[in-house]
Amino acid sequence: MIIIDKKLDEIEREGKQIRVAMVGAGFFAQGVALQFQTVAKGMRLVAIANRTLSNADKICREAGIEDVVEVASQKELDTAISQDKTCVTENPFLLCNSNEIDVIIEATGNILFGAEIVLKAIQSKKHVVVNAELDGTVGPILKVYADRHEVIYTGIDGDQPGVTMNLYRFLKGVGIKPVLCGNIKGLHDPYRNPKTQQAFAQKWGQNPPMVTSFADGSKISFEQTVIANATGMQVGKRGMYGPTVEAGTPIDAAIEAYPDEALTSEKGIVDYIVGASPGPGIFIIGKCDHPLQQHYLKLYKMGEGPYYSFHTPFHLCHFEVPSTIARAVLFNDAVIAPKGPPEVEVLAVAKMNLKSGDQLDGIGYYMTYGICENTEVVEAEQLLPLGIAEGCMLKRDVKKDEVLTYKDVVIPEGRKIDELIREQRAYFEVAQKA
Repeated sequence: MIIIDKKLDEIEREGKQIRVAMVGAGFFAQGVALQFQTVAKGMRLVAIANRTLSNADKICREAGIEDVVEVASQKELDTAISQDKTCVTENPFLLCNSNEIDVIIEATGNILFGAEIVLKAIQSKKHVVVNAELDGTVGPILKVYADRHEVIYTGIDGDQPGVTMNLYRFLKGVGIKPVLCGNIKGLHDPYRNPKTQQAFAQKWGQNPPMVTSFADGSKISFEQTVIANATGMQVGKRGMYGPTVEAGTPIDAAIEAYPDEALTSEKGIVDYIVGASPGPGIFIIGKCDHPLQQHYLKLYKMGEGPYYSFHTPFHLCHFEVPSTIARAVLFNDAVIAPKGPPEVEVLAVAKMNLKSGDQLDGIGYYMTYGICENTEVVEAEQLLPLGIAEGCMLKRDVKKDEVLTYKDVVIPEGRKIDELIREQRAYFEVAQKA
């Protein structure tokens, strides 16, 4: 950030701008628009695409953006941006095709729709900022596409996976080996639904299904999958260990909350803990074997070793989106992106007893929740990823807490997300054999 702010000051002084567009106009998008309008230097929010134009208009108005125009064609969009106006449109593909846009933020949180937008943006040579749900489903193959088109594919600096990756890179840089990347949660109940979370969502102006995905474990499963795929780590067991400690327990005690095998995995693992303080935040357990370095770490109040706990007590989400964009455009640096083949995936699990013929609803709704599993197990058992479960029809009755498989469902035809999943499996199977 220290380097980034100086470079953005320089761009601002020179009158240059990174031109950013956003797809989606929800709670997160509102914060992003506000940040661009009030704080960000050297960049400008030039367009928002949303299926409900009034929501996009509202975001602009509340952020203090005054010169806003509604557009419906490529020419209208490009002309308005060149005249320093901010555009709103119902058609997100106009953003992908525009030569007046450098970066696209996919802020809908919808995997099925987001996959099409991000792939088109990459193919149109736009840098892309993606959500954890999409990244945790088909991120590895989208990263392959981004590399082919010489653009940056990145998660968000400020969201928990990005904050974790910042700390991960720091620790590796000072000679401490991360062995467990963790997320601090205050609540984990896989049976929460939009009705149980409605009051909380209304209080904060959020979407009930999105809030539900935080509570039922689906969101954290995607976030930890993103970290695993960016680091080469795995999970220690299906669903992660996820120990619960007494509320307020210092995160430094996290080491004692995990079994020995969690810290001795060859690849390292991703996991979470419930009830630790400070939360919400992230932590990493790192290892240092050198006796003299251990002496220094003990002096610096880090403990006896060889395992040490490090944490970041906050994640500021939309506040750090501008730094995400600056890292991508100015320094060719992704905050967090898949390292190679998928290591971990998020499975669809029945949240309730389901009947043959039921059509599965989306993430954070009533019928499914997500848990993590290592990819080799997912492939061997043909388990159904949560990211593609929405819209699938059950071929048999499924009991509560049963993990779904491909054999259990009929998958709708013609979806881009399914095409990408198949391509991802085939691409990395070939790459690993080469």
